[in-house]
Amino acid sequence: MMSSIKRLLIGRPLKSTALGEQRLSKTKALAILSSDALSSVAYGPEQILIVLFTLGTLAFWYSIPIAIGVLILLAALILSYRQIIFAYPHGGGAYVVSKENLGINPGLIAGGSLLVDYILTVAVSVSAGTDAITSAFPALHAHTVAIAIIFVIFITILNLRGVTESASILAYPVYLFVLALFILIGVGLFNIVTGRVSPDLSAPIGTPVAGISLFILLRAFASGSSALTGVEAISNAIPNFKDPAPKNAAKTLMAMGILLAILFSGIVLLAYFYGISPRHEVTVVSQIAEEVFGRNGMYYFIQGTTALILILAANTGYSAFPLLAVNLAKDKFIPRMFTIRGDRLGYSNGIIILGIASILLIMFFEGQTEHLIPLYAVGVFIPFTLSQTGMMLKWIREKPTGWVPKLIINTTGAFISFTVTIVFFLTKFAQVWPVLIFIPLIIFVFHRIRKHYDAVGDQLRISSCEPVVPIEGNVIVVPVAGITHVVENSINYAKSLSPDQIIAVYVAFEREDEKKFEEKWKKWQPDVRLVTLHSHYRSIIQPLTKFVDTVEHKASESNYQVTVIIPQFIPKKGWHNILHNQSSLLIRSFLLYRRNVIITTVPYHLKK
Repeated sequence: MMSSIKRLLIGRPLKSTALGEQRLSKTKALAILSSDALSSVAYGPEQILIVLFTLGTLAFWYSIPIAIGVLILLAALILSYRQIIFAYPHGGGAYVVSKENLGINPGLIAGGSLLVDYILTVAVSVSAGTDAITSAFPALHAHTVAIAIIFVIFITILNLRGVTESASILAYPVYLFVLALFILIGVGLFNIVTGRVSPDLSAPIGTPVAGISLFILLRAFASGSSALTGVEAISNAIPNFKDPAPKNAAKTLMAMGILLAILFSGIVLLAYFYGISPRHEVTVVSQIAEEVFGRNGMYYFIQGTTALILILAANTGYSAFPLLAVNLAKDKFIPRMFTIRGDRLGYSNGIIILGIASILLIMFFEGQTEHLIPLYAVGVFIPFTLSQTGMMLKWIREKPTGWVPKLIINTTGAFISFTVTIVFFLTKFAQVWPVLIFIPLIIFVFHRIRKHYDAVGDQLRISSCEPVVPIEGNVIVVPVAGITHVVENSINYAKSLSPDQIIAVYVAFEREDEKKFEEKWKKWQPDVRLVTLHSHYRSIIQPLTKFVDTVEHKASESNYQVTVIIPQFIPKKGWHNILHNQSSLLIRSFLLYRRNVIITTVPYHLKK
């Protein structure tokens, strides 16, 4: 039944040779890898206005120079990550760049920050989209968490079905959103140019504003830079592109940068000329759409596509998280299970873990994750800063042809990214302080995992100096619960291994039962030694393990191996297992960690 449900939800398994068919074209990659960055247009410009609003509406004209600063940072990041794509064509992005140029710990800071950030991407995006839906239908507000969890499960299943299939479905809402905003910006600017918008709605550029300071401008700039989250995703996901992967990834990155620049600057300009002020209950994009079109079908089309892309922005995390996890797992910093491809050739363990972590985050914050946005943004700008700095050192050290312009691009990106990170810490410390705890904690866990893998490797390596102790013989212990076909099957198997060194062990709770069983055993298996143990506390495990330890201690003196053969019957139907006490599983669990004891299960399959 479980297998049938899995096939229904995920689809039939794909052969490894079909991997090339699962790679993305530029059109599909742009949709699923840019959804996070493009969706931030819905809240990035608003974040600038929220900071400026503290000085009054006269200060809104500052949103234009601030937006220009954000566009300069965007250009530096796009050009820099384009260089990263060609310098590191196997993916990994900020993690690989930082690790190879700055060292292991800076690389782990970048990798750990991005892993957490992709979890936040899913939680924040889905919660924001759910809020948009519950705002339109207030009756659903009480079910915000359940709706958000359903969306996460849906996107998780979609990604488990394969990259190509998820991209084919999710591309339409993304391009509809881009189309909707292009129409909004086009009509809005046409109204401005033709004089249909009163110039009195906005303060002229250059109007003096009381209380303005560099600190407030930097704070607004940092808040607006939250629109750049997700820019790095393409550099992490290069292996998902069709060949030639680096060229296709670079073209997709440039297309994303151009789209993001147009949409971001368009929304900022419309908000300024239409005199839009941030309001708690209505988004800036919603206000602009209402001013341009009124409450008609076009308005609801824009609102609907905005809600959709806010939810689907989570898909960027599903595309980038598993591939980043693969790079960390290959370097032994996280469990190796993240390197395993699933039935549909995606890294399904990474997809599932991301989905579970996001659901837990949504449940913990009860779907109200909007105050995680600064944490979410600073988690991106730390890797931005590290990757730009790493590329600077790479150009200085290698000095390839044309390295000076590349160095200037990366230096600009590193300086602005570092500035934004510092401003976030100075202005929003109450919201971003967890970074100072979880990053060192993640680095510690990474190193502990790496230490474990190194220790295991050292012990498993044949060339290690640990001497191999020769085995002179085998002592076989068979726990028995009665005289049955299950026990008979196990005794016969034990005789085939070592007919002279078999000890059957029976644990009795009553003295009378002990004597009766000894008499029956002598008649049934007179050639097999029986040891009966009396359990004063009605426990099978304690006396049995104590006996095995005694046998193991004596056997080790003669270089004998102890093997415990556990009889176990297998019911015809799986659910029948709950009707039995599973003593064999308990015995195996307790004996498994005995250093010099081998555990063998002999199954006896029931026919009815």
